[in-house]
Parts: sequence; C-alpha cells; structure tokens
Amino acid sequence: MKKATQTLRNYLAVIVILAWGLAPFYWMVVTALRDKRYTFSTNPLPSHLTLENFRDALATDAGNNFLRAIGNSLLIGAATTAIALTVGVFTAYALARVDFRGKGLVTGIILAASMFPGIALVTPLFQLFSKIEWIGTYQAMIIPNISFVLPLTVYTLTSFFRELPWKLEEAARVDGASRGLAFRKVILPLATPALFTTAILAFIATWNEFMLAKQLSTPAVEPVTVAIARFSGASAYEFPYAATMAAGALVTVPLVVMVLVFQRRIVSGLTAGGVK
Repeated sequence: MKKATQTLRNYLAVIVILAWGLAPFYWMVVTALRDKRYTFSTNPLPSHLTLENFRDALATDAGNNFLRAIGNSLLIGAATTAIALTVGVFTAYALARVDFRGKGLVTGIILAASMFPGIALVTPLFQLFSKIEWIGTYQAMIIPNISFVLPLTVYTLTSFFRELPWKLEEAARVDGASRGLAFRKVILPLATPALFTTAILAFIATWNEFMLAKQLSTPAVEPVTVAIARFSGASAYEFPYAATMAAGALVTVPLVVMVLVFQRRIVSGLTAGGVK
C-alpha cells in the first residue's frame, strides 16, 4: 500500500511538472491556430481553426522576412555548434587526460566565463564590432555565441572523458598507436553519445539567444528571435499577436520534435560515464 501511494505521488508530481512546463507551449500553438478575431478568447480548447496566422508570419508585405531569419538562425546555430564542438572536444580531452602546468587555472577561467553575465558584454562588444565594422555580419553573431556555449561543451565532455577507462587508450598505445590516433580511433567513437548531446544543447542555446543578437544584427542577418520581436502589424497601432504566436510555433515545434526523436541519445549522453 505504501509503495502504491509513493508511485501515485510520483506520477502526480510528473503530471504537474509537465502541465506547468507545457502549458505555455500549448497555449501558443492554440493561439497560432485560432482565427485572429478570437486571439484573446479564454477557451482552453482549439477553436476557430485557421492557417492564416502562419501565412501572415511568413508574409513579407509588412516588412518581415521570417524565412530568411530561419535560414540565418540555422547558419549561425550550425556554425557555432561545429566550432564549439571542435574546440571543446580537444580542450575537454586535455583537461581530462593530460597533466600540464596551469591546468587548474584553465579550468577556473572556463568556469568564470560560463558564469559571466551576458548583459555586461553588450556594450563592449557593440563598441568593438562597430570599430571593426562587424555590426550586421554573421561573425558578429557567431563569435559571441561560441563564448557562451563553449564552457558548456567543455564541462559536459570533460566529465565524460574522465569516466572513460584508461585501459582502452593504453591498449591502443601499446599496439603502436600515437596519442592522436588513439584519440581518433578509440576515444571519439566511445564519446559519440556525449558529443551528440552536447551538440544539441549548444545548438538550442544558440537558437534561443536574443540579447546580443538584438544589438549586433541587422535585418539581413538577424536570427528568428530578433525577427519575431520586430514583427509589425497592418498599422503602427496593431500588434500581430496571432502571427507572433504562429512564428513562435514554427521555431519551437521543430526543436521539441528533435528532442523527442533523439531523447534516448540525449539521456544516454547525459548519463554516460556515470557508472564504471
């Protein structure tokens, strides 16, 4: 009886957490699919369904170019993730496997970088990129994002590399493989779940970034977060709530689907190395 009660409590807690987390997403999708005349309806169920809001979100007659913004976000996210993963995997391996002078200092600097408030970087980055004429360029979007996701990449991979058994790498070295070859042929294949998880987390973090992108982008290179914030209605006195919800659904649903499809790899990557 006690075990059944505990199980019931656990399920109730999970249901409450899911409802709390998914309620805003559900309401966004419902509003996006609802006729704009009923945008402020309090009916919790889908009603007056239409796809007009999605057409408005993708239209360009009001000065919006949402498809271009989606392409910009994909390019910025892919480039940031690739660079951060490439640099992070070697840094994490060095921190986990190699003993060198100043190792603790490097770890502390990475930790400090991950804790540094992003708002403090807006003014200096804007001044720097203005002087070198980088405002409104892709590199101005990518480089700051790398500084944000690289500490996450390093710490996630370092914890995984530390738990990998040394004997596998030592066996490859005994057979004549160099450290680089052993890393490429032995360590990297074992690290695939962690690499996959880290790549997804880095991409999502870059996709959702708004603060710096708002200040450093122009309409030609702006990501989806900035494009949604710039949505305008038919007049200066009309805010397109329904179209904004539709745009939010367009950029959120693919991320949700991606996480659901690859959830096993994500969980395996997060828990990899937890048990020897």
